[in-house]
Parts: sequence; C-alpha cells; structure tokens
Amino acid sequence: MIRLGLCCIFRSEPIAFRRATAKYLLTKPRDQQLRGLAVICRHNALALEQALHFCKDHGIGAFRINSQILPLKTHPDVGYALQALPEGEEIVKIFRRCGAWSRRHDVRTTFHPDQFIVLNSPDPQVVARSVADLVYHAEVAQWVHADVINLHAGGVYGDKPGALARLTEVIAGLPAAVRRRLTLENDDRSFTPSDLLPVCHATGTPLVYDVHHHRCLPDGLSVEQATAAALATWRREPLFHLSSPLNGWEGRDRRSHHDFIDLADFPSEWRHLDLTVEVEAKAKELAVLKLARELLDHR
Repeated sequence: MIRLGLCCIFRSEPIAFRRATAKYLLTKPRDQQLRGLAVICRHNALALEQALHFCKDHGIGAFRINSQILPLKTHPDVGYALQALPEGEEIVKIFRRCGAWSRRHDVRTTFHPDQFIVLNSPDPQVVARSVADLVYHAEVAQWVHADVINLHAGGVYGDKPGALARLTEVIAGLPAAVRRRLTLENDDRSFTPSDLLPVCHATGTPLVYDVHHHRCLPDGLSVEQATAAALATWRREPLFHLSSPLNGWEGRDRRSHHDFIDLADFPSEWRHLDLTVEVEAKAKELAVLKLARELLDHR
C-alpha cells in the first residue's frame, strides 16, 4: 500500500503554523519572550492536531512536521526548554495527545530538519549545534511518535570521501533517541544514492530515496536498482520522496519543484510497495489529493 505524505504546511486549508524571529524577541525582556513563545508553541501544537485530523479525514497517510514547530528552540540567545514556558507542561500534553491520536489512526509523522543542520562539517561548532538541534527534534518526535528525522548528508568540502567519513563518525556518536530515527537522503547537487549507501550500511541508517534528486544527479543506478538498494536499508516502513520539475525535464532548471506531481514521474517500481511517499509539491494538500485520485484511477 502506498501511503502519501503531506509536507509541513497547507495551500488552501485554514491550518497554519506560526513562527518567531530572534531579532524581534531580543527587543523584549526574557519574561515577555517566554510568554510570547508559549503562545506560539501552544498554537502550533493545536495546529498540528488539526493537521493530523485533516490527513486522516482525507486519506493522507503521513504528515511531515515543520522543524520550527517550536520556534528558535535551540537558538543561542533566545532558546528555551519547553517546560520552562508558561503552561509548558500543558503544551507537552497537547503534543503527546497528537502522538497518541496519530498512532491510533495510523497517520505517520516525520521530520526533515532545516538545511543548516550539517553533521559532516569540518567545523566542530557547526556539528555541535547541529546535534543539539537533532536532540530537540528527537524530544518532540518522542512526544508525537515520529519515527523519522531525515537529513541530507551535508557538504562535500572539496573531499567527498573525507566528508562521508566524517558523517559516518558523527552518526556513530549520536544519542540513541536521534540515531533510531535518523535517515539520510540523496540530494540533487552532491551526494547520490551510491554515495550514501555505504554510510547507511555502516551506521544502520535508512536511506530516504528521493527519485527527483536522483534524476537530477544520476549515479549509474537505475530507479529500480536504487529503489531496491534503499528498501534494503529499512527495518520499518520505508519512506521515499517524490516531486516533479517546475518547467519539465526539458527545462533549464530541473531542480525546482512544480505545484503538482506529473503522474509519469511516479515510478512504476513503487506502485505495489508498502511505502510512504512524501509529496514535495508546492500545492501541498491539493497536490497530494490530486495524486491520490490519479493513482487510484490508473491502478
């Protein structure tokens, strides 16, 4: 069974997540910062509950949670422990309620942290900040029963073997709560499935196969071969990514995502798998629902 996943936000539904900026918060005394953050975090927890209900009601099997659901959680100047916020324990209860509900109704939840999370950086401070942010993700993931924290491999830094070796070493030292959820994804500029599969095997980290990225940055593996190799890294329901190029495959920029998915871009090799496919399309829930209808019509 294909489980389609919605990524982070909505195009037309009145479900929205709020953010905050450090620049604004730093104009306020600490007590006002915490009160403001508490309002936003509570709003986002309730919005997540709405999002999960929408997914269940519309046959969407997975939801990717925005990494800023707790805004600025690990920021060096305005970061906070959720329990230190006014009504922080109540906010945690809402997240836990989301987790219990999603498990009961089989709506999978995942995270895909921001691009500034770089585990293979040669700068130890960048790595330390990245690990701290992953610990935050793992904390929320535990509350909501999310089983994936997905990352790109990072930079090449002029030495791809060295960058991959650093990545392998850092993954090996991650806290258990992060490691058991961590996945790696091939990207469209630096690291192909063939590059990442040895790291996945060495560390026990599943590969999130992004077929769009693979088509933009091929490595000699066919879609069928890359699919099989990625599936072999999973010990739970696999998670893959799908998108279509904004201007088609003949356009100049094949990397940018279209509002919707061209059904021709959905690999035939995936059709009969038990698999979560996160739909990375700018029309968000409209794109997921359209793809679901088309897959049903073309069974």
